[in-house]
Amino acid sequence: MTDGDLDPQDPICGSAEAGALAHLYRAEVFRSTVWRQRLDMTTNWSVVTTGIALSVSFASENASPLPIVLAGLLTIMFLILEARRYRYFSVWKFRARMLELAVYVPILRGRGMSIPQDRGHPLSEDYIHPQHRISALRSIGRRLRRNYGALFGIQALAYFAKISIHPDDVTTWAEFFDRAHIGQLPGWVCIVGGLVFHVVWISIAVVTWLQDKADHTRMADYLVPDLD
Repeated sequence: MTDGDLDPQDPICGSAEAGALAHLYRAEVFRSTVWRQRLDMTTNWSVVTTGIALSVSFASENASPLPIVLAGLLTIMFLILEARRYRYFSVWKFRARMLELAVYVPILRGRGMSIPQDRGHPLSEDYIHPQHRISALRSIGRRLRRNYGALFGIQALAYFAKISIHPDDVTTWAEFFDRAHIGQLPGWVCIVGGLVFHVVWISIAVVTWLQDKADHTRMADYLVPDLD
């Protein structure tokens, strides 16, 4: 007979176990808070980078719009880094949420302290076999919808504004495309590349949003406890 064939043991309700779980909950909340702060750091880096690029590009009429493009490339790096951090944040958030649902909700509903001893409980299984709770692509999509989509939009508007008004207002599309060139790359190639760049990120944001809507086990729900 294997461990999986054994019947679940009776729940544990001792004060020692309750104290241990309280410390465990504090630890998981602390770790999730630390990783949440790391998310804010990468977002701040992206905002500062974008602000510096706009300041340099709009410093004078003859300043190049290239810093805005470079800021967009740096923002991609920050986005990927933040998405990775978000995946780790979701691990600790999952555990804290599971403790709330499995232990603290029954206490708050007057059922008292009861630690389930079944071997298939999501929390115990996560400690035995740790895993990310969200894919890298969906993590990128969430950060796009929360922060980085707005940053990319600001950068795009600033770029088009820069080449439209400096050194003077454009009067024809030909002039607009001519100003958009970067080095030996013609302006129309740069504009098309920029449009493709933003379409890709918009597509990722929309596709992952649809995946989140279709996934009924996503991070906000984790578990449907018996609350009756």
